[in-house]
Amino acid sequence: MPTVDYKKNNFDIDLDFGKRGEEWVVKLFEGNSKVEVKTERGVWQETGNIAIEVKYRNKPSGISTTDAETWIHLLESYGEIVGGFILPVSYIKERIKNLFKSGKIKIIKGGDNNDSTIALVPMKLIY
Repeated sequence: MPTVDYKKNNFDIDLDFGKRGEEWVVKLFEGNSKVEVKTERGVWQETGNIAIEVKYRNKPSGISTTDAETWIHLLESYGEIVGGFILPVSYIKERIKNLFKSGKIKIIKGGDNNDSTIALVPMKLIY
């Protein structure tokens, strides 16, 4: 049976695929895209959740009102950013809605004086 050099035979396909990703990142950071950046404190390491604000003082806020196209949610550990998620806002809004309807996420009060309403989203369910 002949051997196939997968990388050689699919190089053009892989190159086009990689270029699409690069173009998306360039548009995100160098274009006119609006980006919302949130940083998650180290609690995520214990809970497996990220917290996304949906209301503040019972009025829509955070993900509910952002005019950003892209949501960047960074993960902090011991003062260092160690990773995160980059998501279209439309995607994460719909995902939160569907996860809530299916009972897979909790909505809690939190923040200063418990003034925020927060969706606790398990990281394993983000995608």
